[in-house]
Amino acid sequence: MSSGLADTNFVIELTSGHDSKFWSCISEAILADQLRENVFPDRRTVNEGPDFLVMDGEQKAWIEVICPEPRGIPSSWLNIDNDSTQFPYIEILLRWTASIKEKAEKLIGNRDGTVNGYLQTGVVAPEDAYIIAVNGCQLRNGPFPELFGISQFPFAAEAVFPIGPFQISINRESMEIAERGYQHRPFIINRNSAQVPTYTFLDPRFEPISAIWAVDVNGGYAFGNTEQMAVIHNPNASNPISQGLLPAQYEYLATLRNDNEYLLERIDHQDVFNRPGVRPFGD
Repeated sequence: MSSGLADTNFVIELTSGHDSKFWSCISEAILADQLRENVFPDRRTVNEGPDFLVMDGEQKAWIEVICPEPRGIPSSWLNIDNDSTQFPYIEILLRWTASIKEKAEKLIGNRDGTVNGYLQTGVVAPEDAYIIAVNGCQLRNGPFPELFGISQFPFAAEAVFPIGPFQISINRESMEIAERGYQHRPFIINRNSAQVPTYTFLDPRFEPISAIWAVDVNGGYAFGNTEQMAVIHNPNASNPISQGLLPAQYEYLATLRNDNEYLLERIDHQDVFNRPGVRPFGD
């Protein structure tokens, strides 16, 4: 609270007894601590607009935080006392896609135009960057972080690019490998048998979204535990952010190779916890 970054409802929601509100507050507190070395410009009120405003050089960068609840995730996966042998990656990915869609529409409004977003109300300017921070800690298997999906890319990358599992095609006659690569998966199917798009960053409607800050944090780094963080940049962002703006072990950059193909590359920052601004919680 002494940082001045919390809104007036923070303590009330933190102590409300509701898991969703508790983890939302914890997520904001942890990420605020990780951002403490950033420049926080004055804003009209901390109760209006996204959770944080930092400067990326001369550009404003807004950060909206969400910690999705484990709705639809099998209890056998969430309960550490049960032996779960099945990785519910579709169920987890659906929570990531829903969270990103929810916070994207906070900025751009809904598709039918009946609800205005921050851009329409003027809270966020057209030239400002906008980052969606998703904390997946409630979706993990007991104490084990689960930031990465079936493709071995982060769930956040699978939610905004049509990346499916890695596959190998074998020639039936020679029995040799004919082709290998990731499946093209533009949709996943939800429990209502509806198609959920997984190509957000390839959709022009979402160009105002600069990046996804994907994290799996619950405060364990205060005790020396490593907590996973990755940044997935939008290659079509109208206002991209700089590399290194956000603390993360990995950053993912997509570059257009031809009219139909992007190359998604990973930049490693394995020394992230030795970088300025990434400190033990509350230190």
